[in-house]
Order: sequence, then C-alpha cells, then structure tokens
Amino acid sequence: MSRPARVSIQTEDFDLGIETGRLRAADGGIGAVVAFVGTVREHSDDQALRMMELEHYPGMTEAAIEAMIDQAFARFDIRAARVIHRVGPLEVRAQIVLVLVASRHRGQAFEACEFLMDYLKTQAPFWKKEHTEGGAHWVDAREADDAALARWGIAAANAAVVP
Repeated sequence: MSRPARVSIQTEDFDLGIETGRLRAADGGIGAVVAFVGTVREHSDDQALRMMELEHYPGMTEAAIEAMIDQAFARFDIRAARVIHRVGPLEVRAQIVLVLVASRHRGQAFEACEFLMDYLKTQAPFWKKEHTEGGAHWVDAREADDAALARWGIAAANAAVVP
C-alpha cells in the first residue's frame, strides 16, 4: 500500500476515520495516532459568525506545510504526519483543519501534533476573513499564537519586534 500524501489543501470536507485508517494502513510500526480537528466557532471576539472564508497561495502553502512537517520529523520520533487544510467559504461548525501524527508511542505524537498546530497558526500562508452581522474583516495574527510557537524556540515571522 502506498503512503498517503502528507499535505492537502482542499475545499471539500475530510473524514477523520478514513484519514486515520489510511495513515495506519501504511505502517505496521505505528502504536499511536494523535489527531487535531479545528472547526469554525459560532463566535469570534464576542461577535456571532455567519461564516469564515480562507484563502491561500497555491504551491507556496503546500511547500510551507511540507517544511513544517519536515521540522516535526527532525524534532520528534514520529513515523507519519498528515495535514489537511480547507479553503474557501466555511459555515459555522465546519471542519477547517486536520493534523494527524503517528508514532510508536503517544508522547511524541502528542508533542509533534501540538508543534504542527502551533506552526500552522502562525507560519502557514493562509488568510482568514470572518463574516459577522457587522460585516466582514480579515483576521490578524494573535499574540497568543506567536507565544505558543515561541515555546518551541521559533520566532513567528509576523511577531512584533520588542525593543
């Protein structure tokens, strides 16, 4: 059986069970699979969301996420990783992102999954527009996301420089 692709950027939804099954089927040495699924919340900054819209830079986005996965392999003892990120208009409660990480043991899988999510939140070239009752606006990076990445020893490219 061939290994599943590591990165997919797509408009269509994904199925956690199918994706986990594909990852596990490719490697009998996997003892743990950790999954993160991000979804569109009903509210953002105390405003009701009608929908979210995600844009990306084709080619550049996939390459950036591949590099993130390479970093995860360099830092953690993992056997496989898979990232699916949706783009386009997304309704409230829709799935946005799936990060799967497989390893021999759970600890490395948990850490690598968290590392990849922290990296995705700040470094992946996605642009997010939230549509609320008050209108639509582009979402800026959050300081909390930059701080999460910093704990891995990585400065976010979009972090403010503090004198």
